[in-house]
Amino acid sequence: MAKNPVARRAIKVKGAKRLAKKEVIPFTRQLSSMLAAGMTILSSIQTLEEQCDDPEFKSVLQHLCDTIEGGEPVSVGLADYPQLFDDMYVNMIIAGEQSGEFAGIMRRLAIIMQSGARLRQKVKSAMTYPTVIVSIALLMSAGLIQFVVPIFASMFSDFGKPLPALTQSLVDISDFVKNWWYILLPSVAGLVWLFRVWKKTESGRLKFDKFMITMPVFGALNLKSAIARFCRLLAQMIACGVPILKSLEVVAGSLGNRMLEKSVIDARKEVEQGNQLNAALDGKPFMPILMVRMIAAGEKAGKIEDMLESVADSYEEEVETMLATLTSLMEPFLMVFLGAIIGTIVMAMFMPIFNLGSLAN
Repeated sequence: MAKNPVARRAIKVKGAKRLAKKEVIPFTRQLSSMLAAGMTILSSIQTLEEQCDDPEFKSVLQHLCDTIEGGEPVSVGLADYPQLFDDMYVNMIIAGEQSGEFAGIMRRLAIIMQSGARLRQKVKSAMTYPTVIVSIALLMSAGLIQFVVPIFASMFSDFGKPLPALTQSLVDISDFVKNWWYILLPSVAGLVWLFRVWKKTESGRLKFDKFMITMPVFGALNLKSAIARFCRLLAQMIACGVPILKSLEVVAGSLGNRMLEKSVIDARKEVEQGNQLNAALDGKPFMPILMVRMIAAGEKAGKIEDMLESVADSYEEEVETMLATLTSLMEPFLMVFLGAIIGTIVMAMFMPIFNLGSLAN
């Protein structure tokens, strides 16, 4: 992964993830507007610093002001906070400082960050909904098995007759959970911990990221949104004057998926050897052939930035269409799933009541 080219140190910020989501995009948008209105970079950041309510981000803005007043470019101050301003952000700022189009590049940054955040939120929301429903089903099932089933089991224990198979299975599960909960809970926690440790390993991360873009239904969503992000960021960086090799290096690290990152880095090596971008991407894992062909057309016409933007627009539209379709289909399906789980448990508990006459004889 690329490193900030002007980074002198990495200043840690408390609550960096929260600030990156809550403060950086508004900061970029507001700074862009102030620069477009003719304000200087220093006065703009000072104004934003005075208006900032968050003490942590306020200290970041104060540091940026001190950096500029010390005679250094703003990119140097930004590079001190890699948790908030990633390589893409810093490199585009450097390009703006070198080209003299700082305000225009800030506007570009604001647009692509808002667009990316909006698309990621839509995908995240679509994946959160089924997770919440399944979690509710599991919690309700666990509550019924742990607290309700034992009451019903005790009611029928005096009959001396065998319970229906479904009811007996549920009672057995309840007894197992009740008697061995002190082993089950640590076991589940241990499995979650092992999974997180495994995911942090290089092979684990690769396998997990591959699953995230190949799993049924949501894999296509994740892949298309990542490809849209790749094309959008690459187009903007090239348009800002960042060299193609540097752009590929930075964008690869911004995709959030090691499988895609590996494909882009491998393509970068071929570009470095003199190949065109479309030829370098052709045949790489998870690189769509449509994207490759459109990049080839853009390189041939000398308008690769415009073609990359078109590809990004196309994939974002596909993602939004898929999300709308999935949302409309998932709701009834998940309601049926939830009803089936809870209904099966309730039916198992009441089956002995339905057969009360035969059990009592």
